[in-house]
Amino acid sequence: MPYRATHKYARISARKVRPLADLVRGKFADEALEILRFQPHRGARMLEKVILSACGSAQDTEQNSGESYNVNELVVVDARIDGGPMVKRFQPRSRGQAFTILKRSSHISVVLKRLDEL
Repeated sequence: MPYRATHKYARISARKVRPLADLVRGKFADEALEILRFQPHRGARMLEKVILSACGSAQDTEQNSGESYNVNELVVVDARIDGGPMVKRFQPRSRGQAFTILKRSSHISVVLKRLDEL
């Protein structure tokens, strides 16, 4: 059973978080958290929180079903960073012109699976 977590409308460009998602995709959850902990990027904190949330949902599900929970058995199967809506602002320029500033957002989604289910 896959365990999912998402962070919708994250106020960071998807382009800044995608390289971090590439680092952790396919790794064990505890190893992925360790990798992200030492990354200096703001997007690493956001991705780290989403992975922790997916681990928490795995823990809740397995406690309710009576199975033993071990974070070492969870693998990051899918880490997707999709573009979200953009807030449009205008910057005044010379001769009455206005340039558009796009404040981008993204949707961060993570899927974890147990090692024996792969």
